Amino acid sequence: MSDLRESIRKVYSSQPAYVETRAGLPENYLQIKTLGDLLDINYKIVEAKEQLRRNLMSLMRSGGKKYPEILGYDDDVVPALDRAILSCHDVFLIGQIGQAKTKLVETIAKNLLSPIPVVEGSITNDCPMDLPADDLALLLDGQEPDGTSPKFYVSPESAQKILDNKLDTKIKWVDGHSRFRYVLATPDISVKDLVGYIDAIKVAKKGVEMFRIDSYSPGQLMQAKHGIFCIDELPVLDPRKQVALLSVLQEGRYTTGSYPVTFEPRTIFFATANPIDYTHSGKIIEPLYDRLKSHIHTHYPKTIEDEMMIILQEARTANCFVPVFVLRTLARLVQKARANPDINQAKGVSVRFGIHGLELLVGESERTRAILHNTSVVPRHSDMYCLSQIAKFELAEMDDTLENRHKVFCQLLDESIRETCLEYVQGVEPATLDLIRQEFSGKTFGVSQKTVWKNGQASYENQLAGFAGLAGLVSSKLDQAKREQQELEAKLTENNISSKNAHIEDSMINETKSAVLEIILDGLCFVSPKVIDKKESAYVAA
Repeated sequence: MSDLRESIRKVYSSQPAYVETRAGLPENYLQIKTLGDLLDINYKIVEAKEQLRRNLMSLMRSGGKKYPEILGYDDDVVPALDRAILSCHDVFLIGQIGQAKTKLVETIAKNLLSPIPVVEGSITNDCPMDLPADDLALLLDGQEPDGTSPKFYVSPESAQKILDNKLDTKIKWVDGHSRFRYVLATPDISVKDLVGYIDAIKVAKKGVEMFRIDSYSPGQLMQAKHGIFCIDELPVLDPRKQVALLSVLQEGRYTTGSYPVTFEPRTIFFATANPIDYTHSGKIIEPLYDRLKSHIHTHYPKTIEDEMMIILQEARTANCFVPVFVLRTLARLVQKARANPDINQAKGVSVRFGIHGLELLVGESERTRAILHNTSVVPRHSDMYCLSQIAKFELAEMDDTLENRHKVFCQLLDESIRETCLEYVQGVEPATLDLIRQEFSGKTFGVSQKTVWKNGQASYENQLAGFAGLAGLVSSKLDQAKREQQELEAKLTENNISSKNAHIEDSMINETKSAVLEIILDGLCFVSPKVIDKKESAYVAA
């Protein structure tokens, strides 16, 4: 036994016998499958905060993406996060609803935590090297440690596997995302949910004593061992439960009730919250607030372009083509809502307004045209009035009634459509406008959300045959839209965002022409002086 003990001690004290590709990750880690393999290379586990720090430094040197899928934060939130991670801080993210706070923490777990080896089947991420060298030597020798240690190193189940299988104990490499634990603070969250509890069922089934480690069932904190523990809406958690988190931040360990064991989750702590004046749900106790070392404030996208990119990245839609002008109008609508004084800005207007909006536009395009006529799915401006069903803002300066909300929504949408349409008709030669004005003399052009490019006498193609000047303008603006679409695709590719729904296929050209035609007809109504006017469902001479 003494030789085995000395051998294990030597492994613990020796330098790693492997090349790292990331912090603590051996180059050939997928070939390392047993406890014996770990001991052969003198494996050393790297603490989670050090993993974040070293992996971030590596990406900064190589120019790699530090926080993929996080957009619009490069000038403020990202530098603040970099500083916090390099300083090994626990972090408090503060911002309004729908500002990607939780997504940001999840991205950090995915991208900056290295895989680690854990005993197969462990729910508390038990690395064999969590055990003291002498305890591991005893298990490998077929003996149980005396159990007098007041610390939790690995679960009884993991210890039993090492005891039974010795050097052949199977290990599994667990990635960072699998070591991310998210808890939404709600009034019914209990202290037991966070720190674990004595499980009466285990006591009854195993016949163990109430206060033996075998009777313990781990909470979320221990399930986040060697990873990231994120608690969302921290102020909602009542003070007694916040106290349970305090010792983790203060000393890196905690106890649970009268249980005579100290637990060290060795986790990174992230908390998120909406500003206190918005949540009205409580406060963070001063000691906990103070020990969340870095406080970082998030914000909504500052530009229409960032809003557009986020919408395309996050929306989950059927196969479709999203014209850049429709996407711009949608992003403009969201940003106008955030700037409107009639809307409660303390509550905020989430980016999900735009994300869910695009999903709804695609569904509306299917409902009104694509399914019935077997055409491509291409949203248009005429589809956008359906968005009132996802406009989840609250009013501040007037009675917050459904009627008033709809009125404000329609006003914002009309303004957004107007601005986008005017962008497409500005700079049109006066001679072209005069020609179109003459073409509409004594004529009407019927429009409908249900009308497609090719389908009978009322189709847009058939009607356009009598308006040569308008047809020429549609053709030139279609070329403009294609160029803008290519620019959008390039930006999406640059940010590692799928450009599938931004790429126009030949089969989608006709329905895209319909969308372009509609914005030009609206634009010709908005110019001053008007070229045409809209009467119910048709355009006529002004």
